Amino acid sequence: MAVIKLTTNSFDQEVLHADQKVLVDFYADWCGPCKMMSPVIEEIASEVSDVKVCKLNIDENIEIAQRYGVMSIPTFLIFDKGELSAKTMGAQPKDELVALLK
Repeated sequence: MAVIKLTTNSFDQEVLHADQKVLVDFYADWCGPCKMMSPVIEEIASEVSDVKVCKLNIDENIEIAQRYGVMSIPTFLIFDKGELSAKTMGAQPKDELVALLK
């Protein structure tokens, strides 16, 4: 499945109303570690079929970042049926992010 680019308008529908787990990558275009994680996020999206993988640009969607207290990027939030179930920050090995999705 392709990575879904979220906006403030699509966040609730795509994440909070999803009937599956959702991984949200909070990033910014200027962030070096975010750029480093981008191929990892793409791999997870193509390899893990039962999880929706999304990206949210914090510069374009500050309201959502503030709602979830995102103070540093990259930040990865995992939602399970609309409920926040895990949060981790900084560059992560792929296997650690995948383990959070289990």
